[in-house]
This record gives sequence, C-alpha cells and structure tokens, in this order.
Amino acid sequence: MQKNDNILEVKNLKTYFPIKSGVLQRTVGHIKAVDDVSFSIKKGQTFGLVGESGCGKTTIGRSILRLVEPTAGSSIIDGVDISKLKSKELRSMRKKMQLIFQDPYSSLNPRLPVGEIIGEAVWEHYIRNQKNGTPDNELNLTKENFRDYILSVMNDCGLFPYYIDRYPHEFSGGQRQRICIARALALNPGLIIADEPVSALDVSIQAQIINLMKELQEKRNLTYLFISHDLSVVEYISDVVAVMYLGNIVEMAPKKSLFGNPLHPYTEALLSAVPYPDPAAKRNKKRIILKGDLPSPANPPVGCRFHTRCPYAKDICAQKIPEYKEVAPEHYCMCHKVNGLF
Repeated sequence: MQKNDNILEVKNLKTYFPIKSGVLQRTVGHIKAVDDVSFSIKKGQTFGLVGESGCGKTTIGRSILRLVEPTAGSSIIDGVDISKLKSKELRSMRKKMQLIFQDPYSSLNPRLPVGEIIGEAVWEHYIRNQKNGTPDNELNLTKENFRDYILSVMNDCGLFPYYIDRYPHEFSGGQRQRICIARALALNPGLIIADEPVSALDVSIQAQIINLMKELQEKRNLTYLFISHDLSVVEYISDVVAVMYLGNIVEMAPKKSLFGNPLHPYTEALLSAVPYPDPAAKRNKKRIILKGDLPSPANPPVGCRFHTRCPYAKDICAQKIPEYKEVAPEHYCMCHKVNGLF
C-alpha cells in the first residue's frame, strides 16, 4: 500500500450561498462562490492560491476549516474527512488546522492581553480538558508551565516577553500580525491557512512576515495554504500555485512551471500585470488588458467562465465547459485552446 504524503485533499468542493428575495425570504438562486474545486497539498509544502477579488479564494479556506459549511464535496486532513465530523469531533480536529486572518487589526480581541489571545485556545484544548477528566495533552502542558509555553511561542514569532501583558492597541500592524501567527502556531497545527496575511501591511513589513513564515515552516515542518492576490509574494513563498477564476481553479502547476510557462489566458493576463524592477525586461513582456468586469457568481457564463473576457475565445468556449486536465507533468489547465480544440 502506497503511503499518502498529502496533509490536505480537497475533492469536488462546492460552496453556494442562497439568494433570498421577498417578504417570505424565498430562495431565488445561489451564488456559486466555489464550484467543484479539487486539489491536494503535501506535508511541508506551501500551496499558493491566487485570483482577483471575488473569485472565491477566501471561501475555499473557510470551507476547508468548516467556518463556512460547504454545499458538497470533502476536505480530508491527515486522512480524516472533516466534512463528516460532528461538532465534538470537529473541535478536537481544530488543533491540527489553524487560520491566519487578513486584517491584524480586526482579528484580535482588543479587551484581551497578548498572552490570553495567544493562549486562549491552548487553555481550552489542554488545561480545561484535564479539569473535565478528558486528558488530551500531547504538548505536556500544565497550569505551572502554561505561561512559559506561551512565552516560547512568542519568542519563535519575534515577540518580546514583556509583550505578554500588553493589549493589541499598543502594537503596530506588523507586530499584530506576529501575534496572529503566534496564536495560530500555539496549538502546534500541521496545516495553516493564511488568508492574505500581508496585504494590509507595508511592503518592508510584508517581507519580514513572509520570511518569518518560511522560518517557522522549516523549524516546525508546517504546511501552508497561502491565499493572496499578490503574485510576487506567491512566487516567493509557494511551491505549487493554483490560479482561481469565478469559483473554479483554471490552472495549477509547480511554481517554476506556472510562472515560466503560463498556459491559461487568465494566468497570462495576471502575470503580465506584475511590475518588473528591470525596465528592459518589462519591454519584452506584452501587457494583456482584460475587457469587461468579472461576471456575477450568481449567474456565471455558460461554457468556459472566462470566455466573456478572453482574447482568444471561439464559439466552442461559449458552448462547452473545458476539461480540466494534465497538459504537462504536474501542470493542469482548464482551457479549450490549451487542450487543442482550436
């Protein structure tokens, strides 16, 4: 039997939100935020998920963790299908999967000191469990060594010990995001979903946080699902990159393959917009301007969802959904042109 080295397997994930109308609030349609998405992430890997605003990136992350209940499909973490777990079983699994939110200002409780913010979930899962007679303590935590453990996590994230009794309003944006990372790290998870963790920060601070995440990954053998719209950041941190458009993954490949040889027209357009520090290199790149706006996920186009904005679109694109298939080793794409149909 072949050993499965995937920490996360997402299979045919769908998340629809009902559209309600009228006095009786009847459902008149659905917003298809995530529509039949599948991918897997190997242990110790960083999987980058990119796409423009409204394409469903954040909904994927929240659906995997069941912060949003998916409509269909499954998310298998460490061999456990969490989509089938009941609330008590799901609570126990939450130690293995954590989320870093986008906004470090609104994701921290302003009424709690840093030590309580970082240690709140640790206390609930480990110390309180001991009180209730249900020990589940792989971290070997007690009341006596609890504070020392929180200080060690803070130290790993570049936070000084005297921060432990301070409050979020006393910190800058970069320091707050370090607190958010420490909170996610405190339960010693295997999988961390980072939802645009640096988009609210200055560029110089972004580099510090990204480098911190890479250091922690090497030290603790972490796996990241890194959600972002910034292709430069994704190229730096990711091993595998998936490009998302209107609820679908349209292209997925190892980083070098995707950035060196983009196949889907949408990926080409995204990469053409990335700023280059070298003007000579930029002159050799053709800028692709997409026409029109992102269609509504409540009423996506028939056929290929990108055909309304695609510069290469043919009649078949408006009639038939393209097959999502492997067109090169480990390089997947959903496009009639790439599949050789025109």
